Amino acid sequence: MTIAAQTTRAWYLNRWNQLILGLIAMMAISSPQYVWTLFTGPLNQKLGTTLAELQWTFSLLIILQTWFSPFQAYLVDRFGPRLLITIGALLSGGSWVLSASVSSLGALYFTYGVLGGFGTGIIYVGIIGLMVRWFPDRRGLATGLAAAGYGFGAFFTSFPIDSMIKSSGYAHTLIVWGIIQGAVGILAAQWLRTPPENYQPASVAPAATVAQQTHRSFSPREMLKSPVFYLLFVMMSMMSTSGLMVTSNVGPFAREYGVANMLVLGMAALPLSLTLSRVTNGLTRPFFGWVSDHIGRETTMALAFSLEAAAILILFAFIDQPALFVVLTGLVFFGWGEIFSLFPSTLTDTFGPKYAATNYGFLYIAQGIGSILGGPAAAFLKQTTGSWTSVFILVAILDAVTALLAITVLKSMRRRHLAAVEERAEPAIAPAV
Repeated sequence: MTIAAQTTRAWYLNRWNQLILGLIAMMAISSPQYVWTLFTGPLNQKLGTTLAELQWTFSLLIILQTWFSPFQAYLVDRFGPRLLITIGALLSGGSWVLSASVSSLGALYFTYGVLGGFGTGIIYVGIIGLMVRWFPDRRGLATGLAAAGYGFGAFFTSFPIDSMIKSSGYAHTLIVWGIIQGAVGILAAQWLRTPPENYQPASVAPAATVAQQTHRSFSPREMLKSPVFYLLFVMMSMMSTSGLMVTSNVGPFAREYGVANMLVLGMAALPLSLTLSRVTNGLTRPFFGWVSDHIGRETTMALAFSLEAAAILILFAFIDQPALFVVLTGLVFFGWGEIFSLFPSTLTDTFGPKYAATNYGFLYIAQGIGSILGGPAAAFLKQTTGSWTSVFILVAILDAVTALLAITVLKSMRRRHLAAVEERAEPAIAPAV
Protein backbone atom coordinates (compact mmCIF):
# COMPACT_ATOMS: atom_id res chain seq x y z
CA MET A 1 0.00 0.00 0.00
CA THR A 2 2.76 2.42 0.94
CA ILE A 3 4.84 1.58 -2.13
CA ALA A 4 1.84 2.05 -4.42
CA ALA A 5 1.10 5.45 -2.87
CA GLN A 6 4.69 6.57 -3.33
CA THR A 7 4.69 5.41 -6.95
CA THR A 8 1.50 7.37 -7.63
CA ARG A 9 2.90 10.55 -6.11
CA ALA A 10 6.12 10.21 -8.10
CA TRP A 11 4.59 9.86 -11.56
CA TYR A 12 6.63 12.85 -12.72
CA LEU A 13 9.91 11.07 -11.93
CA ASN A 14 9.37 8.85 -14.95
CA ARG A 15 11.76 10.23 -17.55
CA TRP A 16 9.26 10.00 -20.40
CA ASN A 17 6.90 12.18 -18.37
CA GLN A 18 9.79 14.58 -17.85
CA LEU A 19 10.21 14.69 -21.63
CA ILE A 20 6.50 15.43 -22.12
CA LEU A 21 6.66 18.23 -19.55
CA GLY A 22 9.77 19.65 -21.21
CA LEU A 23 8.09 19.45 -24.61
CA ILE A 24 5.09 21.38 -23.29
CA ALA A 25 7.34 24.06 -21.78
CA MET A 26 9.21 24.41 -25.10
CA MET A 27 5.96 24.73 -27.06
CA ALA A 28 4.86 27.50 -24.68
CA ILE A 29 7.85 29.68 -25.66
CA SER A 30 7.83 29.19 -29.43
CA SER A 31 5.34 31.94 -30.31
CA PRO A 32 7.48 34.96 -29.29
CA GLN A 33 9.92 34.07 -32.08
CA TYR A 34 7.75 32.42 -34.70
CA VAL A 35 4.66 34.66 -34.69
CA TRP A 36 6.45 37.97 -34.13
CA THR A 37 5.89 38.85 -37.77
CA LEU A 38 2.11 38.93 -37.15
CA PHE A 39 2.51 41.82 -34.70
CA THR A 40 4.89 43.99 -36.74
CA GLY A 41 2.17 45.70 -38.80
CA PRO A 42 -0.11 46.71 -35.91
CA LEU A 43 2.84 47.71 -33.69
CA ASN A 44 4.35 49.76 -36.49
CA GLN A 45 1.09 51.63 -36.90
CA LYS A 46 0.64 52.13 -33.15
CA LEU A 47 4.17 53.37 -32.41
CA GLY A 48 4.65 55.29 -35.64
CA THR A 49 8.10 53.86 -36.28
CA THR A 50 9.89 52.24 -39.20
CA LEU A 51 10.03 48.50 -39.75
CA ALA A 52 13.83 48.55 -39.43
CA GLU A 53 13.60 50.18 -35.99
CA LEU A 54 10.83 47.81 -34.92
CA GLN A 55 12.80 44.73 -35.94
CA TRP A 56 15.42 45.47 -33.29
CA THR A 57 12.83 44.06 -30.88
CA PHE A 58 13.20 40.68 -32.57
CA SER A 59 17.00 41.00 -32.63
CA LEU A 60 17.04 41.68 -28.89
CA LEU A 61 14.82 38.63 -28.30
CA ILE A 62 17.30 36.37 -30.12
CA ILE A 63 20.40 38.02 -28.62
CA LEU A 64 19.10 37.69 -25.04
CA GLN A 65 18.01 34.12 -25.76
CA THR A 66 21.41 33.01 -27.09
CA TRP A 67 24.25 35.24 -25.90
CA PHE A 68 23.16 35.07 -22.26
CA SER A 69 22.51 31.32 -22.34
CA PRO A 70 25.61 30.37 -20.26
CA PHE A 71 24.35 32.54 -17.39
CA GLN A 72 20.75 31.35 -17.83
CA ALA A 73 21.88 27.72 -17.88
CA TYR A 74 24.07 28.25 -14.83
CA LEU A 75 21.02 29.46 -12.92
CA VAL A 76 19.12 26.31 -13.92
CA ASP A 77 22.01 24.09 -12.79
CA ARG A 78 22.38 26.08 -9.57
CA PHE A 79 18.74 26.45 -8.47
CA GLY A 80 17.04 23.58 -10.28
CA PRO A 81 14.63 23.35 -13.21
CA ARG A 82 11.38 23.78 -11.27
CA LEU A 83 12.17 27.28 -10.01
CA LEU A 84 14.03 28.57 -13.06
CA ILE A 85 11.65 27.23 -15.71
CA THR A 86 8.83 28.82 -13.69
CA ILE A 87 10.65 32.15 -13.74
CA GLY A 88 11.37 31.75 -17.46
CA ALA A 89 7.69 31.12 -18.24
CA LEU A 90 6.67 34.07 -16.07
CA LEU A 91 9.09 36.36 -17.91
CA SER A 92 8.11 35.03 -21.33
CA GLY A 93 4.35 35.28 -20.80
CA GLY A 94 4.66 38.52 -18.84
CA SER A 95 6.65 40.12 -21.64
CA TRP A 96 3.63 39.78 -23.93
CA VAL A 97 1.22 41.13 -21.32
CA LEU A 98 3.46 44.15 -20.66
CA SER A 99 4.04 44.72 -24.39
CA ALA A 100 0.31 45.19 -24.90
CA SER A 101 0.37 48.60 -23.21
CA VAL A 102 3.70 50.05 -24.37
CA SER A 103 3.64 53.48 -25.98
CA SER A 104 7.27 53.80 -27.01
CA LEU A 105 9.83 51.81 -28.95
CA GLY A 106 12.19 51.66 -25.97
CA ALA A 107 9.50 50.10 -23.79
CA LEU A 108 8.80 47.49 -26.49
CA TYR A 109 12.51 46.68 -26.71
CA PHE A 110 12.58 46.07 -22.95
CA THR A 111 9.34 44.10 -22.61
CA TYR A 112 9.11 41.94 -25.72
CA GLY A 113 12.84 41.89 -26.49
CA VAL A 114 14.80 41.83 -23.23
CA LEU A 115 12.32 40.21 -20.82
CA GLY A 116 11.02 37.82 -23.46
CA GLY A 117 14.48 36.87 -24.68
CA PHE A 118 15.81 36.22 -21.20
CA GLY A 119 12.74 34.17 -20.25
CA THR A 120 12.69 32.01 -23.38
CA GLY A 121 16.45 31.51 -23.12
CA ILE A 122 16.17 30.11 -19.59
CA ILE A 123 13.56 27.59 -20.72
CA TYR A 124 15.32 26.57 -23.94
CA VAL A 125 18.77 25.78 -22.52
CA GLY A 126 17.25 24.52 -19.28
CA ILE A 127 15.04 21.94 -20.97
CA ILE A 128 17.78 20.76 -23.34
CA GLY A 129 20.20 20.46 -20.41
CA LEU A 130 17.62 18.45 -18.49
CA MET A 131 16.85 16.04 -21.33
CA VAL A 132 20.48 15.08 -21.97
CA ARG A 133 20.68 14.06 -18.30
CA TRP A 134 17.45 12.05 -18.22
CA PHE A 135 18.27 10.25 -21.49
CA PRO A 136 21.96 9.23 -21.53
CA ASP A 137 21.01 6.31 -23.77
CA ARG A 138 18.84 8.34 -26.18
CA ARG A 139 20.26 11.86 -26.03
CA GLY A 140 19.81 12.50 -29.73
CA LEU A 141 16.16 11.49 -29.77
CA ALA A 142 15.27 13.27 -26.51
CA THR A 143 16.94 16.59 -27.37
CA GLY A 144 15.48 16.36 -30.86
CA LEU A 145 11.96 15.96 -29.53
CA ALA A 146 12.43 18.83 -27.06
CA ALA A 147 13.89 21.12 -29.74
CA ALA A 148 11.09 20.14 -32.12
CA GLY A 149 8.59 21.36 -29.54
CA TYR A 150 10.08 24.82 -29.82
CA GLY A 151 9.27 24.91 -33.52
CA PHE A 152 5.99 22.99 -33.48
CA GLY A 153 4.41 25.12 -30.75
CA ALA A 154 3.82 27.98 -33.15
CA PHE A 155 2.13 25.57 -35.55
CA PHE A 156 -0.80 25.44 -33.11
CA THR A 157 -0.85 29.14 -32.20
CA SER A 158 -0.17 30.97 -35.48
CA PHE A 159 -3.70 30.82 -36.89
CA PRO A 160 -5.57 31.56 -33.61
CA ILE A 161 -3.26 34.49 -32.87
CA ASP A 162 -3.63 35.85 -36.40
CA SER A 163 -7.41 35.55 -36.16
CA MET A 164 -7.55 37.27 -32.75
CA ILE A 165 -5.36 40.16 -33.94
CA LYS A 166 -7.79 40.76 -36.81
CA SER A 167 -10.91 40.49 -34.64
CA SER A 168 -9.82 41.99 -31.30
CA GLY A 169 -6.60 43.91 -31.94
CA TYR A 170 -2.97 43.17 -31.17
CA ALA A 171 -3.04 44.45 -27.56
CA HIS A 172 -5.87 42.15 -26.49
CA THR A 173 -4.15 39.26 -28.28
CA LEU A 174 -0.85 39.87 -26.49
CA ILE A 175 -2.59 39.86 -23.11
CA VAL A 176 -4.67 36.74 -23.71
CA TRP A 177 -1.94 34.67 -25.29
CA GLY A 178 0.72 35.97 -22.90
CA ILE A 179 -1.37 34.67 -20.00
CA ILE A 180 -2.07 31.35 -21.76
CA GLN A 181 1.55 30.68 -22.71
CA GLY A 182 2.90 31.81 -19.36
CA ALA A 183 0.39 29.66 -17.45
CA VAL A 184 1.16 26.57 -19.55
CA GLY A 185 4.90 26.97 -19.00
CA ILE A 186 4.54 27.60 -15.26
CA LEU A 187 2.26 24.58 -14.86
CA ALA A 188 4.66 22.26 -16.73
CA ALA A 189 7.60 23.51 -14.64
CA GLN A 190 6.06 22.41 -11.34
CA TRP A 191 6.95 18.74 -11.96
CA LEU A 192 10.32 19.16 -13.66
CA ARG A 193 13.14 17.53 -11.71
CA THR A 194 16.84 16.83 -12.18
CA PRO A 195 17.70 13.11 -12.25
CA PRO A 196 20.10 11.65 -9.67
CA GLU A 197 23.78 12.19 -10.41
CA ASN A 198 25.18 9.59 -12.83
CA TYR A 199 21.62 8.46 -13.57
CA GLN A 200 21.42 5.41 -15.83
CA PRO A 201 18.08 3.99 -17.04
CA ALA A 202 17.32 0.29 -17.02
CA SER A 203 17.20 0.14 -20.82
CA VAL A 204 20.31 -0.76 -22.79
CA ALA A 205 21.82 2.06 -24.83
CA PRO A 206 22.84 1.44 -28.47
CA ALA A 207 26.48 0.37 -28.80
CA ALA A 208 27.33 3.47 -30.85
CA THR A 209 26.10 5.69 -28.02
CA VAL A 210 27.97 3.88 -25.23
CA ALA A 211 31.25 3.92 -27.15
CA GLN A 212 31.16 7.70 -27.54
CA GLN A 213 30.25 8.77 -24.01
CA THR A 214 32.53 9.91 -21.22
CA HIS A 215 32.08 8.61 -17.67
CA ARG A 216 33.32 11.87 -16.18
CA SER A 217 31.62 15.26 -16.04
CA PHE A 218 33.67 18.31 -17.01
CA SER A 219 32.92 21.66 -15.40
CA PRO A 220 32.43 24.63 -17.74
CA ARG A 221 35.93 25.87 -16.84
CA GLU A 222 37.43 22.49 -17.79
CA MET A 223 35.37 22.27 -20.97
CA LEU A 224 36.50 25.70 -22.11
CA LYS A 225 40.10 24.47 -21.99
CA SER A 226 39.37 21.64 -24.42
CA PRO A 227 39.96 22.08 -28.18
CA VAL A 228 37.02 19.73 -28.84
CA PHE A 229 34.62 22.38 -27.52
CA TYR A 230 35.99 25.05 -29.84
CA LEU A 231 35.75 22.76 -32.84
CA LEU A 232 32.11 22.06 -31.97
CA PHE A 233 31.54 25.81 -31.52
CA VAL A 234 33.02 26.63 -34.94
CA MET A 235 31.05 23.86 -36.62
CA MET A 236 27.74 24.90 -35.03
CA SER A 237 28.44 28.55 -35.94
CA MET A 238 29.07 27.55 -39.55
CA MET A 239 25.89 25.49 -39.75
CA SER A 240 23.81 28.16 -38.00
CA THR A 241 25.12 30.86 -40.34
CA SER A 242 24.63 28.82 -43.51
CA GLY A 243 21.16 27.65 -42.50
CA LEU A 244 19.95 31.10 -41.51
CA MET A 245 21.38 32.63 -44.71
CA VAL A 246 18.81 30.52 -46.54
CA THR A 247 15.92 30.30 -44.08
CA SER A 248 15.84 34.06 -43.46
CA ASN A 249 15.77 34.77 -47.21
CA VAL A 250 13.24 32.25 -48.55
CA GLY A 251 10.80 35.10 -49.28
CA PRO A 252 13.34 37.23 -51.20
CA PHE A 253 14.47 34.12 -53.13
CA ALA A 254 10.90 33.34 -54.16
CA ARG A 255 10.16 36.90 -55.24
CA GLU A 256 13.48 37.31 -57.05
CA TYR A 257 12.91 34.21 -59.17
CA GLY A 258 9.19 34.85 -59.69
CA VAL A 259 7.74 31.79 -57.94
CA ALA A 260 6.30 33.40 -54.79
CA ASN A 261 2.72 33.60 -56.06
CA MET A 262 2.75 30.76 -58.57
CA LEU A 263 0.26 28.03 -57.65
CA VAL A 264 1.22 24.58 -56.39
CA LEU A 265 -1.70 22.27 -55.56
CA GLY A 266 -3.95 25.32 -55.69
CA MET A 267 -1.86 27.32 -53.17
CA ALA A 268 0.75 30.04 -53.60
CA ALA A 269 4.25 28.56 -53.61
CA LEU A 270 5.79 30.79 -50.92
CA PRO A 271 3.29 30.24 -48.05
CA LEU A 272 3.07 26.54 -48.96
CA SER A 273 6.87 26.35 -48.81
CA LEU A 274 6.95 28.04 -45.40
CA THR A 275 4.29 25.67 -44.03
CA LEU A 276 6.08 22.55 -45.28
CA SER A 277 9.44 23.86 -44.07
CA ARG A 278 8.10 24.40 -40.55
CA VAL A 279 7.07 20.74 -40.45
CA THR A 280 10.35 19.39 -41.87
CA ASN A 281 12.37 21.67 -39.59
CA GLY A 282 10.59 20.08 -36.63
CA LEU A 283 10.72 16.48 -37.83
CA THR A 284 14.43 16.51 -38.63
CA ARG A 285 15.42 17.11 -35.00
CA PRO A 286 14.14 13.88 -33.43
CA PHE A 287 14.76 11.91 -36.64
CA PHE A 288 18.47 12.63 -36.98
CA GLY A 289 18.82 12.60 -33.20
CA TRP A 290 17.46 9.04 -33.20
CA VAL A 291 19.74 8.09 -36.08
CA SER A 292 22.77 9.47 -34.23
CA ASP A 293 21.93 7.32 -31.19
CA HIS A 294 22.40 4.25 -33.40
CA ILE A 295 25.14 5.07 -35.92
CA GLY A 296 27.11 7.73 -34.03
CA ARG A 297 27.06 11.53 -33.82
CA GLU A 298 29.82 12.34 -36.34
CA THR A 299 28.55 9.92 -38.99
CA THR A 300 25.06 11.41 -38.67
CA MET A 301 26.45 14.95 -38.87
CA ALA A 302 28.29 14.09 -42.08
CA LEU A 303 25.13 12.56 -43.53
CA ALA A 304 22.79 15.41 -42.55
CA PHE A 305 25.14 18.26 -43.44
CA SER A 306 25.93 16.67 -46.82
CA LEU A 307 22.18 16.39 -47.45
CA GLU A 308 21.88 20.09 -46.69
CA ALA A 309 24.68 20.97 -49.15
CA ALA A 310 23.15 18.84 -51.91
CA ALA A 311 19.66 20.24 -51.30
CA ILE A 312 20.98 23.80 -51.56
CA LEU A 313 22.68 23.14 -54.91
CA ILE A 314 19.65 21.33 -56.35
CA LEU A 315 17.35 24.11 -55.10
CA PHE A 316 19.53 26.68 -56.86
CA ALA A 317 19.36 24.69 -60.10
CA PHE A 318 15.54 24.45 -60.03
CA ILE A 319 14.58 27.54 -58.02
CA ASP A 320 12.37 28.93 -60.79
CA GLN A 321 10.18 25.82 -60.77
CA PRO A 322 7.40 26.39 -58.17
CA ALA A 323 6.70 22.74 -57.28
CA LEU A 324 10.39 21.92 -56.92
CA PHE A 325 10.90 25.16 -54.98
CA VAL A 326 8.35 24.01 -52.39
CA VAL A 327 9.77 20.49 -52.07
CA LEU A 328 13.42 21.50 -52.06
CA THR A 329 13.07 24.30 -49.51
CA GLY A 330 11.42 21.72 -47.24
CA LEU A 331 14.42 19.44 -47.83
CA VAL A 332 16.81 22.29 -47.02
CA PHE A 333 15.12 22.80 -43.66
CA PHE A 334 15.23 19.03 -43.08
CA GLY A 335 19.00 19.08 -43.63
CA TRP A 336 19.57 22.02 -41.28
CA GLY A 337 17.30 21.86 -38.22
CA GLU A 338 18.95 18.74 -36.78
CA ILE A 339 21.84 20.84 -35.45
CA PHE A 340 19.66 21.48 -32.38
CA SER A 341 19.71 17.79 -31.47
CA LEU A 342 23.12 16.67 -32.74
CA PHE A 343 25.27 19.36 -31.12
CA PRO A 344 23.86 19.27 -27.56
CA SER A 345 23.91 15.46 -27.50
CA THR A 346 27.49 15.38 -28.84
CA LEU A 347 28.57 17.97 -26.30
CA THR A 348 27.13 16.03 -23.36
CA ASP A 349 28.56 12.75 -24.64
CA THR A 350 31.95 14.44 -24.67
CA PHE A 351 31.88 16.44 -21.43
CA GLY A 352 29.39 14.57 -19.23
CA PRO A 353 25.92 15.30 -17.83
CA LYS A 354 26.48 17.03 -14.48
CA TYR A 355 26.98 20.54 -15.95
CA ALA A 356 25.06 19.81 -19.15
CA ALA A 357 22.85 22.92 -19.12
CA THR A 358 25.67 25.38 -18.44
CA ASN A 359 28.01 23.69 -20.91
CA TYR A 360 25.37 23.78 -23.64
CA GLY A 361 24.73 27.42 -22.79
CA PHE A 362 28.25 28.22 -23.96
CA LEU A 363 27.82 26.22 -27.16
CA TYR A 364 24.40 27.75 -27.87
CA ILE A 365 26.07 31.14 -28.32
CA ALA A 366 26.98 29.78 -31.77
CA GLN A 367 23.32 30.09 -32.72
CA GLY A 368 23.51 33.75 -31.72
CA ILE A 369 26.47 34.21 -34.04
CA GLY A 370 24.53 32.55 -36.84
CA SER A 371 21.49 34.75 -36.25
CA ILE A 372 23.65 37.88 -36.50
CA LEU A 373 25.73 36.78 -39.50
CA GLY A 374 23.17 34.80 -41.48
CA GLY A 375 20.78 37.51 -42.64
CA PRO A 376 23.21 40.45 -43.00
CA ALA A 377 25.92 38.32 -44.65
CA ALA A 378 23.50 36.98 -47.24
CA ALA A 379 22.12 40.47 -47.93
CA PHE A 380 25.64 41.88 -48.26
CA LEU A 381 26.67 39.20 -50.76
CA LYS A 382 23.50 39.77 -52.78
CA GLN A 383 24.06 43.53 -52.79
CA THR A 384 27.75 43.22 -53.68
CA THR A 385 27.43 40.64 -56.45
CA GLY A 386 23.97 41.54 -57.73
CA SER A 387 22.66 37.96 -57.51
CA TRP A 388 21.96 35.17 -55.06
CA THR A 389 24.46 32.82 -56.74
CA SER A 390 27.30 33.60 -54.34
CA VAL A 391 24.98 33.03 -51.36
CA PHE A 392 24.00 29.54 -52.52
CA ILE A 393 27.61 28.61 -53.28
CA LEU A 394 28.85 29.86 -49.90
CA VAL A 395 26.11 28.00 -48.04
CA ALA A 396 26.91 24.75 -49.85
CA ILE A 397 30.62 25.17 -49.09
CA LEU A 398 29.99 25.82 -45.39
CA ASP A 399 27.74 22.74 -45.19
CA ALA A 400 30.22 20.52 -47.01
CA VAL A 401 33.18 21.70 -44.94
CA THR A 402 31.28 21.12 -41.69
CA ALA A 403 30.31 17.62 -42.84
CA LEU A 404 33.95 16.87 -43.63
CA LEU A 405 35.12 18.25 -40.28
CA ALA A 406 32.60 16.03 -38.48
CA ILE A 407 33.69 12.74 -40.01
CA THR A 408 37.42 13.47 -39.91
CA VAL A 409 38.66 16.02 -37.38
CA LEU A 410 35.84 15.88 -34.81
CA LYS A 411 35.68 12.09 -34.82
CA SER A 412 39.41 11.68 -34.23
CA MET A 413 39.59 14.46 -31.62
CA ARG A 414 36.67 13.04 -29.65
CA ARG A 415 38.16 9.55 -29.80
CA ARG A 416 41.44 10.83 -28.34
CA HIS A 417 39.58 12.90 -25.74
CA LEU A 418 37.51 9.93 -24.54
CA ALA A 419 40.54 7.62 -24.53
CA ALA A 420 42.47 10.11 -22.38
CA VAL A 421 39.55 10.34 -19.93
CA GLU A 422 39.35 6.56 -19.64
CA GLU A 423 43.10 6.28 -19.18
CA ARG A 424 43.10 8.78 -16.32
CA ALA A 425 40.13 7.00 -14.72
CA GLU A 426 41.82 3.57 -14.62
CA PRO A 427 43.16 2.69 -11.17
CA ALA A 428 46.84 2.11 -10.86
CA ILE A 429 47.84 -1.57 -10.76
CA ALA A 430 49.86 -2.49 -7.69
CA PRO A 431 53.22 -4.17 -8.43
CA ALA A 432 53.45 -7.88 -7.77
CA VAL A 433 55.14 -8.91 -4.53
